Amino acid sequence: MAVHSTANRRKRAPNKRERILKAAIKVFAKNGFYATRVSEIAKAAGVADGTIYLYFKNKDDVLITIFEEGIEQLLKILREVAETEDTFENRISRIIELQLGLLEEQRDLAEVITVNLRQSSRLLKQYATPLFIQYIDVIAGVVRDGQKEGAFRKDLNPRIVARSLF
Repeated sequence: MAVHSTANRRKRAPNKRERILKAAIKVFAKNGFYATRVSEIAKAAGVADGTIYLYFKNKDDVLITIFEEGIEQLLKILREVAETEDTFENRISRIIELQLGLLEEQRDLAEVITVNLRQSSRLLKQYATPLFIQYIDVIAGVVRDGQKEGAFRKDLNPRIVARSLF
């Protein structure tokens, strides 16, 4: 009987991993991170409880993955906006649209990222801080550009404005 490594399982069934993540987002948003059991995620994903552990170490790892992949995707889009939009007004408008779009189109993901992750200060400090700082830095850079162009008040701290937009 052949033994399959975890990497081989991930290659064979990438949609299971995605199903687990999508289910976790829904369950975390509905119940909260701490009240959610791995078995609830498995049931929502339509997989056996043990299948979760083929893809993730534990429930914390699921939350971290959701955050990292969500923010990385958003960071890619933000960087593109910051580099391609020609005026400050266009850049800041697009950033605001992206923020509102995230909330409107993916409310559960937004809730998990903005509410559930904050409930675990250990997870936030250990895993989320570097990505969050990158995210804030991109927006703060756009605000600084706007200040240089005279389109944005110079007496405001760009990082505070960036955090408020988040």
